[in-house]
Amino acid sequence: MKKLAFCTLFLSIFTFVAFATESDQLPNNFLNTKHPIHKNNAGGVHGKGNIPTPHGFPVGVDTLVNFTGHFEAQGVLFDGSAHHIWEYSMVGNDPTRGGTTTFNAPVVPVTMDLRNADGSPRFVVNQFGVSVPLISKPAPFIQPFLNGPVYGLSDYTSSPVPTQITDAVQRAEFGNKARSDWHTLLVPSIKTGRTMVLNKGTYEFALNSDGTCCLFVLVSDPVFSSKLFPPAASDNSTVIGAAEINGDITTKDISTFFFPNVYLFENNDPNQCCVLGFHSFDEEAGTAANGNQLRFYVLNYSSWISPGLFNGGIEDVTAHSHEIAETFNDPFVGFDNIHNITPFWLNPAGQCQDLMEVGDVIEDLPNPTFPVTIGGFTYHPQNEALLPWFEFQRNSTAIDNAYSYPDETVLTSLSAPQRLNCAGQ
Repeated sequence: MKKLAFCTLFLSIFTFVAFATESDQLPNNFLNTKHPIHKNNAGGVHGKGNIPTPHGFPVGVDTLVNFTGHFEAQGVLFDGSAHHIWEYSMVGNDPTRGGTTTFNAPVVPVTMDLRNADGSPRFVVNQFGVSVPLISKPAPFIQPFLNGPVYGLSDYTSSPVPTQITDAVQRAEFGNKARSDWHTLLVPSIKTGRTMVLNKGTYEFALNSDGTCCLFVLVSDPVFSSKLFPPAASDNSTVIGAAEINGDITTKDISTFFFPNVYLFENNDPNQCCVLGFHSFDEEAGTAANGNQLRFYVLNYSSWISPGLFNGGIEDVTAHSHEIAETFNDPFVGFDNIHNITPFWLNPAGQCQDLMEVGDVIEDLPNPTFPVTIGGFTYHPQNEALLPWFEFQRNSTAIDNAYSYPDETVLTSLSAPQRLNCAGQ
């Protein structure tokens, strides 16, 4: 009888604990009704400066290999003035020159260390009554991430040989303008892992079904960005700053900061989410070693997305493929208010922009992802808008006269010409 009474008491306590949650703990299905939102991580009106760069970019900047081009279309700039010649910079070599450009692609895995408000280590009691640390580690996701289509090879209609998906998209958007041997490829390497420490009040979380941390973490921005970007070149307290000082990333690389299931919300409201990633660059002053040229470290924050968190087929490498495609097409995020600014466009879901953000055009449309199977695992990279769509080409010069790729049916028509901020015709 004593044993039975003990078991009854234990079960009663267990039942209470199983349903007890922290004030910042979210239900596991919280993200099911959320949608990805775009975020352009560049300062100023569109960017970080106003370096004069007519018909060539960048001047006096130490950064990765890139080529420039331009197109003509009627439109207005962000100040409302009429404009008709639009310039762009893209990574790699000019497609008309051909050849393969290979970029080192360091991957920096980031652990999330979720603390109490006073900065002390935090433990929470899970649904099994066990106290667990709120530390979310990226290790289980690294290998499937590396094996996926951003770095792994697969067959695409735009390439005569198996290639990476972003290279396939670039080849598709330049169509017959690109030489048959033109490729832009990434060589990944795992670098020293970093840790981002966040205090309670700046994040929300959900636990895994096995009671461990964490199914997902939501982080308030700009808190996240302040922990990611260094305030000065000598700072090693931030994730990017430490990677730069350690030599893990350079100005010649396309670098990824890997945050599995870490998403951003805005205005201190977790319901105003979810940013799944962004591409940007860290600008630092030059040194004697590089001739005192400005240094641009081109990079992205991307999340691996576990299946079932979001609806619409958004999972695994959706965010990363989106950000790498945008890095290829807009590596400097319109920083000089000249390059990669486009006529204002309005996508079918009502999103308005004037930047060459190839993933944003499609992220909120039906069927945003394209299945790619590598090694028996089916990945879900995002479809991307092609250059002729931004050029307002009525007869697209891209592969098959398409406006999107790999799924050419996702974007089948142009945006109507738009005025400032898409304020009507």
